[in-house]
Amino acid sequence: MTDAAIVGTGPNGLAAAVTLARAGLKVSLFEKANTIGGGLRTAPLFDLDVPHDICSAVHPMAAASSFFRQFGLEARGVRLLQPDMPYAHPLPDGSAAAAWRSITRTAEHLGADGPRRTRVMAPLAARSGSVVDLLLSHQRSLPQDLRAALLLASRALAHGTTRTAFTSEPARALLTGVAAHAVGKLPSLASAAVAMLLGHAAHSTGWPLSEGGSARIAEAMAADITAHGGVFHTGHHVRDLAELGDIPLVMLDISPKEFLSIAGQRLPARYARALCRYRYGPGAAKADFLVSEPIPWSNPLVRQAGTVHLGGTHADIVRQETATAAGERVADPFVLVVDPAVTDPSRTSGGKRPVWAYAHVPNGDTRDPVDLIRRRIEEYAPGFSDTVIASRGLSAMQYETYNPNYVGGDIASGAMTLRQSLARPTVRRDPYKTPLPGVFLCSSATPPGPSVHGMCGYFAAQSALRKHHGLRTPPDLSPQEKELI
Repeated sequence: MTDAAIVGTGPNGLAAAVTLARAGLKVSLFEKANTIGGGLRTAPLFDLDVPHDICSAVHPMAAASSFFRQFGLEARGVRLLQPDMPYAHPLPDGSAAAAWRSITRTAEHLGADGPRRTRVMAPLAARSGSVVDLLLSHQRSLPQDLRAALLLASRALAHGTTRTAFTSEPARALLTGVAAHAVGKLPSLASAAVAMLLGHAAHSTGWPLSEGGSARIAEAMAADITAHGGVFHTGHHVRDLAELGDIPLVMLDISPKEFLSIAGQRLPARYARALCRYRYGPGAAKADFLVSEPIPWSNPLVRQAGTVHLGGTHADIVRQETATAAGERVADPFVLVVDPAVTDPSRTSGGKRPVWAYAHVPNGDTRDPVDLIRRRIEEYAPGFSDTVIASRGLSAMQYETYNPNYVGGDIASGAMTLRQSLARPTVRRDPYKTPLPGVFLCSSATPPGPSVHGMCGYFAAQSALRKHHGLRTPPDLSPQEKELI
């Protein structure tokens, strides 16, 4: 007998399944695609010996979140490889800003703004666990570390407006590039919080890549689920909740839009209207390249970076992101680029290597992004086009086809505004429990929102265990001796 069904096997669906299976429930997982993982998929797109990450590539929160700290990826054989330079930001004048793991080295690189950068990031890094737990919480209780909350609030307020403590362009652009990970209008309090979360993480738990590809994380979670009796059903698209029969618990790692579709007329009208009002943010348009050599960045400093932000100056990024959030197509969108082999040499074969990149575009954008992204890279790395052996693009709309959670290409599963960050997907005391008996949402459309951290699924599973099994103490997620590698 199945005690719980999980629909969707992205990081949060897998986290929910791990938690329920560890509590002794028999779980069955249903996945539309033929492979599990959602945003944690890796495949050889052009060459059988060169793996490409299909969605996410760099995982700051997999190294930091409470779920993964307990789960113990490294002990399960998943190596999180750390670049010494988590990210860099080339500028139009040929200079570049960079963040090293070392706060001191980063400060030295930023000259007069170095001490200011240290004052912003060092206190957060010193309390990193508390800062991460606060921002990756269910947002329904007072913070346990009030000092961390005050540090975070003061910095978000200071950098969430047009005012900034930094005076030099490199320091301003470096922080604004991280804020752009919020994928929305700039500046904003929500984007400033994201900048503080990811910015300080570069100096604490890092911005790692999973050796061999993102799928290794999903595989480790799936192995634990299977070891505890879980069963996977791939290639099974659940189109109606009725298909799940009388399974008492249902965890949905899906978007509010998809929930409305599979629930039909079962949802109360008021709740359904609230889901209809849920806002989606700008889209991501993805390009994958197979290249013959490392990206020839003009500034040698950038060649060391695990992640590269292409947006130009602080003012350029603000203009790009604000226009994109308003639905405008800009000729020079913000682009994130990762050459995985810089951090993980195993990604190369015979001199060939993958390049991962995506651009921020309006929600629902249909343009093929390959040339758009290639030109943006070429601005800062002349000759890049000559290294390209093969390429593939996914428009924002094609991203939704690939994964229905990415509505209009919104890989954050909902606009990252301040209000919606606190009320995902609706204003409820328990944001995971739906009005339908035994049905819980556990996708990134619930708190704490997007990124590979597993916390949405973990919190939803805890809610289900409390309400349906009276279990108030979460199960132990740590690797058992027989599972250690």
